[in-house]
Amino acid sequence: MTAIPFQTIDWNLIPKTEHSGDSGTAYWQTLQLGGLRIRKVTYSENYIADHWCQKGHVVHCLEGEFISELENGEKFTLSKGMTYVVSDDVSSHRSITTKGVELLIIDGDFLK
Repeated sequence: MTAIPFQTIDWNLIPKTEHSGDSGTAYWQTLQLGGLRIRKVTYSENYIADHWCQKGHVVHCLEGEFISELENGEKFTLSKGMTYVVSDDVSSHRSITTKGVELLIIDGDFLK
């Protein structure tokens, strides 16, 4: 991990990239700091991820509500103010939302 000096993030200055799901679209604003990735992610209405993710994350719900579905069939509903944490290769998961959601997602080498 690289030492990260104090800095602020103005998300209005971070460009958005578009990522299609099985249905709906995800918009990512990404800041990469060495082995640390910080993203503000917005899922459109009726978004279903197009893959089972095995990456570790800290996911905090900023607005809206979504379901984090595990590959084993378990489902967890998270709404504004809630957070989940998972390490790499521990629980394959995907996100689903009907009304749209805005998330802050932090991941990186520290979750291996």
